[in-house]
Parts: sequence; C-alpha cells; structure tokens
Amino acid sequence: MANMNMLQQLIYYYQQNGVYVLSQFMRHFLISIYGVLFAAIIGIPIGIFIAHHHKLSGTVIAAANVIQTVPSLAMLSIIMIGLGLGVNTVIVTVFLYALLPIIKNTYTGMKNVDPSVLDSGKGMGMTRMQVLRIVELPLSLSVIMAGIRNALVLAIGITAIGTFVGAGGLGDIIIRGTNATDGGAIILAGALPTALMAIISDAVLGWIEKKADPTQK
Repeated sequence: MANMNMLQQLIYYYQQNGVYVLSQFMRHFLISIYGVLFAAIIGIPIGIFIAHHHKLSGTVIAAANVIQTVPSLAMLSIIMIGLGLGVNTVIVTVFLYALLPIIKNTYTGMKNVDPSVLDSGKGMGMTRMQVLRIVELPLSLSVIMAGIRNALVLAIGITAIGTFVGAGGLGDIIIRGTNATDGGAIILAGALPTALMAIISDAVLGWIEKKADPTQK
C-alpha cells in the first residue's frame, strides 16, 4: 500500500512539474556533456602524446590519478573558491574527473596497436601524422570510446551534487525531496531520471564503442 501511495505521489509530481523536471534533466545532461567534451579535447591529445613519449606516461597518469582521489564535494568546494557558484564550477569539476579515463584509455589504445601494422604504414611511405590519422586512431577508437563512456557515466553522478554550488540539474529535485517532510516521491522524481540518463548514455556509447571496434568489422 505504501509503495502504491509513493507511486501515485511520483506520478502526481511529474504531472504537476513535468516541464521543470525536463528542463533540469537537459541542464544536467548538458553540464555533463560539456565537461566530458572539454576533457576529450584535452585528454585525447595528451594520451596520444604520452603513448609516443612513454617515459612521461607514468607521471601524467599518476597526476590524473591524484585528481581522482579527491572527493568530488571537496573538489567542487576548492574550485568554487576560484570560480564562485554556478555551472562553470561543476563543468570544471567534471572536466578534471573525466581526464583520467580518457587519457588512460587513449594511451592504452595507442599502445595496443600492433607494431607490425605501424611498420607496414611507415613502409608504404606514410608520414607520422598519416600513420596516426589512418592507422593508430582508427585502431584505438573503440578503447578511446570506452574511456569517454566511463567518463560520461562518472560525470552524470558528479553533476548531481552540483546543486550544492547552485548549478541546478536533477540534484536540485533530490535536495528538495530531502528537505521535505514526506519527500520520498520527490527524491525519486530526481533520482530516477538521473539513473535513466546514466543507463541510456552507457548503452548508447557502448553501442558506438562496439561499432568502432575493428575486430567487429
């Protein structure tokens, strides 16, 4: 009976606040996407660079690992001191946490390319950039996509706590529920779309990852 009552409250909340929930869903998703996109723009070239300069890989990956050890709420607070409240603080936090999986997977993908294939490309007269563009990146793409996939799922979770610095998103709905006297349905109204976003993002990027895998072609 209690579960049925909770379900009715949840449906009623969506009926009354559907536009608001949808706007926060899109805000949440875009914050996550922007953070991961910026991390990909920076992280993929870094991963390529350290794959070609192996001595630097340990230092760079260790530095990215250090960022991961900092609790996300603490990281938000530190960045907030410099950037203040709002969306930018959360995007920068997502960016920092997304760097490790993207850098690490790019590095791993590049290092896993068969050396004989690289030698064949060089033997055909390809320049270093041509080998990178035509051989290395296509063969590494599925591993790189796996890193982006992990980064996005992580980003969706981090963005949920962005409400503490005034960034909005589905975390706002969850916090409203925790502050309400009988807010279980409100908490679910924010938590369910967050979980759904993570599941769908993981499934879509997983499909792209398989399509990009050269062994599947």
